Amino acid sequence: MIVMEETIKKEKFVIKGLAGRKTLSGSISISGAKNVVLPIMASSILFEDGFTATNVPEIEDVKRMGELLEQIGVGVEQKNKNTYSFKIKKQFNKELNKEISKKMRASILLTGPMLARFGEVHFPHPGGCVIGKRPIDLFVNGFEKMGAEIKDENDGYKIYTKNGKLNGAEIFFNLQSHTATETFLMAGVLAKGKTVLKNCAMEPEIKNLADFLVSHGAKINGAGTSTIKIIGSGLLKDKKIKYVTMPDRIETGSFLILGALSAKKMVIEKCNPDDMEVVINILKESGVNIKTTKNEIIVENNNSKQIFNGVNIKTHEYPGFPTDLQAPMTIFLTQAQGESTMFETIFEGRLNYTENLVRMGAEILVWNPYKIEIKGPRKLKGKKLESPDIRAGLAFVIASIIAKGESEIDNVYYIDRGYENIEGKLSGIGVDIKRTESSQ
Repeated sequence: MIVMEETIKKEKFVIKGLAGRKTLSGSISISGAKNVVLPIMASSILFEDGFTATNVPEIEDVKRMGELLEQIGVGVEQKNKNTYSFKIKKQFNKELNKEISKKMRASILLTGPMLARFGEVHFPHPGGCVIGKRPIDLFVNGFEKMGAEIKDENDGYKIYTKNGKLNGAEIFFNLQSHTATETFLMAGVLAKGKTVLKNCAMEPEIKNLADFLVSHGAKINGAGTSTIKIIGSGLLKDKKIKYVTMPDRIETGSFLILGALSAKKMVIEKCNPDDMEVVINILKESGVNIKTTKNEIIVENNNSKQIFNGVNIKTHEYPGFPTDLQAPMTIFLTQAQGESTMFETIFEGRLNYTENLVRMGAEILVWNPYKIEIKGPRKLKGKKLESPDIRAGLAFVIASIIAKGESEIDNVYYIDRGYENIEGKLSGIGVDIKRTESSQ
């Protein structure tokens, strides 16, 4: 059983920088993917009994999702490190916990399964990282097409169906959204009739989720493409198949960028290089020496005199450059020769963290809320920083490692939301990083 935590620990990282030296070495293993394990957990509502998941990352968002499920009526038990079981109880609560939901946008993943199974769900305006407007129009419009009625109340939403059942529908997403795709993919499993989703997100996590649901009885075709078809079926059943969480490609890319900047030789283990093709290609184009095997990425022949060339990057839905790697890649570009541009096409406001990089010594020109120009290479100096969100928080860790002097990064809870044992993994390859209590 997951026990809800009343308070969030105020902690910080203290990092002694390498001043541009490439001294890190060794192997670093990739944890299970945050962006697939959360919808996998949410899908437990679709089950008649339950299932077991392994390689589950020990991160804060997993804990919060577990708390939400417990309060709904799903038993969540941690069997051992990285292994959880999910069992359906007899009593269900149709209202999501407001405090947790406001802090984690992924809570909206629960709305599809809950509405499909119970015909009703109450939830607050979802929260999460402050990275620009993230409207829920895609969700509201989609549920209405499936026959639901929505009441926008002061503290959130109440969605319900007249006969307690969603109807299959054809839904076109005006914007590709992996969260919306996953939500309606799960909703369609218990909806009456056929559901067709168009302009879907195509991330590997989408297909992984669909394959998991199919292995337990769902009828889904087309996951991983822009059109997904789901035939509504009965409740899913545990077939004694342990789900193994796929490797986290955002963590993989983050460590790959760190390795390019600070490692003599680094081996990234237990990853899927095929999912990282665009990142690997861009780094190779810039001058990074990279080799791959079936489940490893190796940065080698790296030295402090090596010059990287600037590149222009535009974030895009998969298989384009991931928006979640935009901040770490910007750190890389501060150390590349010449002028580079970063064009963020997914979230406005996601470039606000660059003000702190300028404080550290980076030369960055903000053209507008979506585009910046980076001139490099520039030597960075350690500073006191605060994590503004999950991905920029990890980018600050990378910046602190390559900087000269000591840096302090407050609000590490954000980093803990998305990365498992980050200081342990980094210490293992030679980073001088310590977690201490924060006075903030």
